[in-house]
Amino acid sequence: MKISASIYSDKKRSLKEIIQDLENHQVDLLHVDCNDDPSVFDDIAQIRQWTSIPIDLHLITSTPENYFDLLIQNPVDYLTFQLEDLTEKPEFPKEISGKKGIAITTPTPIESFEEYSDFHFILIMATVPGQSGGAFDKINFDKIRRFRKKYPNKSIHVDGGVNGEVSFILRNMGVSCSVSGSYLFNAPSVGHALFSLQGKDIASHYQVGDFMTPLDECPVVFKDEQNLNLVLNAIEKGNLGFCLVIENSGKLAGLISSADIRKALLKSLDNLQKLNTSMMLNSNPLTIKDSDSVVAMLRLIKSSSFPVMYLPVVNSLGHAVGIVNFTNLIKAEI
Repeated sequence: MKISASIYSDKKRSLKEIIQDLENHQVDLLHVDCNDDPSVFDDIAQIRQWTSIPIDLHLITSTPENYFDLLIQNPVDYLTFQLEDLTEKPEFPKEISGKKGIAITTPTPIESFEEYSDFHFILIMATVPGQSGGAFDKINFDKIRRFRKKYPNKSIHVDGGVNGEVSFILRNMGVSCSVSGSYLFNAPSVGHALFSLQGKDIASHYQVGDFMTPLDECPVVFKDEQNLNLVLNAIEKGNLGFCLVIENSGKLAGLISSADIRKALLKSLDNLQKLNTSMMLNSNPLTIKDSDSVVAMLRLIKSSSFPVMYLPVVNSLGHAVGIVNFTNLIKAEI
């Protein structure tokens, strides 16, 4: 996940000092907020003389056409428009380059992106825009998850309340870029904050249930109905390499993975007629509670004697309530 440093969050140093510090720490992007202020492009012109770090411009205006000439003269790498300020979708001159995105605040539904589906990414504002140092609103975890499912080929950027813990969760959910301002510049050093945002040693304020994939979106078969056809179809449609097996009561009975099926096949090659799904069921999988913290989840993974690709999530009664899938996190680390 890329880190985009919000350059105007540092009120203590000159712009050149800020850029030089971020250059030295090899930050991924420079986030520039433009709240209907053309003078911001004077700063962009200066920044282009000091560094080649890509510029991530967030343009908040009801009249984007007033900035087209400035954007042609001062190209940026990422250009985001604030949806709530627009009266209609901008029609860009072909000379305006860079990836384009639309930003939405927490109350705005992700369905609003439909009109902008030709754009490259969405920017989800997870705190009140303009309120530096605000807390991440956990309702946005659900928005991120639903957007990722609806638009699997679009990138997700997040701005607001991104600390070390939130950064870990966002990476696990497949977010491409997070904007960091007050957290980045209020740390003992930019390097210290970047290490925290990109690392795994974190404090914990969120629970697994805040960001898990809920049960109604998981591949599931019921234990008393399971057969090889149902299991294979559930795994195929779920596209995760496994399915949960649950009792009619909702209690987790176990899971069946592609590896479990392969092992059962190897044992039954001499007599495939004996092959049945009960031979494939892992009735004692590693699980996590929905009330457990992110730190507790990391400790569980680290203590495991085998690589953990996914975790079934249960409630206090042992009922299946969802899963945590680590595919996106693994991709981010490659």
